[in-house]
Amino acid sequence: MKTWRNASLALSAAAVLALTTACGQEKGDQAPAGSVGAAAPAGAPAENGAGYGSGSGYGSGAGSGGQGAAAKPAGQLAVWDSKELGKVVTDSEGLTLYRFDKDTPNPPKSNCEGDCAKAWPVVAADGAKPPAGVDASLMGEITRADGTKQLTIDGWPMYRYIKDSKPGDVKGQGVGGTWFAAAPDGKKAALSGGGDEGAADDEGAGDEGAAEDQGGEGGGSAADLAGLSVRKDPKLGEIVVDKNGMTVYRFEKDSAWPMKTACTGECLEKWPVVAPVEKNDTEGISLKGYVTFDRPDGIKQQTIDCWPLYTFAGDKKPGDTNGQGVGGTWYAISPAGKMVGAPK
Repeated sequence: MKTWRNASLALSAAAVLALTTACGQEKGDQAPAGSVGAAAPAGAPAENGAGYGSGSGYGSGAGSGGQGAAAKPAGQLAVWDSKELGKVVTDSEGLTLYRFDKDTPNPPKSNCEGDCAKAWPVVAADGAKPPAGVDASLMGEITRADGTKQLTIDGWPMYRYIKDSKPGDVKGQGVGGTWFAAAPDGKKAALSGGGDEGAADDEGAGDEGAAEDQGGEGGGSAADLAGLSVRKDPKLGEIVVDKNGMTVYRFEKDSAWPMKTACTGECLEKWPVVAPVEKNDTEGISLKGYVTFDRPDGIKQQTIDCWPLYTFAGDKKPGDTNGQGVGGTWYAISPAGKMVGAPK
């Protein structure tokens, strides 16, 4: 019995070793936080523009103000025509209104509570009036757990961002890969200005949808793209893009083994994480080390070859590679997950 038990333990150890070869953990295609490294400690100094202290997944500023304050009414809504985002809904003071991918419009439901609601104050429904030319029937309200009536547009709960301080600010755009300025029809304000997100978003699936009409140079429509695929860039060669045709990047200060992220807090505003993508929703990329990273800040992030993946807020349309070489630490990636153009 003792010999059998020892052999069994040896086999179990070998099985665990096999599962952890690529990134320390591939069991279940998931790399839980804590088991494969942790983010930089809260308050750690920034390095090359990343590592801004601990991140909550809601954007920095959570709890820095407004705690316990009553939801502020929106008043007369207006529409701001942004050169970068197209038509964006604002409140009566010109502050941008946002929607959260983890909410649902059908039935309307907010999943932003606690610290999240401190960073993203809810917009009260009382007294809200639709913008000129916008169908008033799109406006509604939900009753939150604390009794607050929150404004909805086409079912999507509306929020402000605590770091927006003046009209025209859109610092919340793309935070955590889940927060987006709201268009007048309740959809995400599209980078191309169109605001069209596809049928999945209209049905309240809560995912990002096809935000772009065109997939960039040689790309075709974004609706035709897989969750992650390959684009031939005239300068960089073959690089990975997301379902909207936006360039995917790696951060040199991250680590694949043990799996760690050095991009937290405010860094994520500029470098939103790539949300998990099913293997069968990829095309042309390596599936080696293709696992979900459960970050210590609670955000789930896709990896290739065990390296965490990001997009860049400075890329405004498919085909942009404005993040290439930023700070000497950010680079587009090849289909195998290698940094393209990084110094040897």
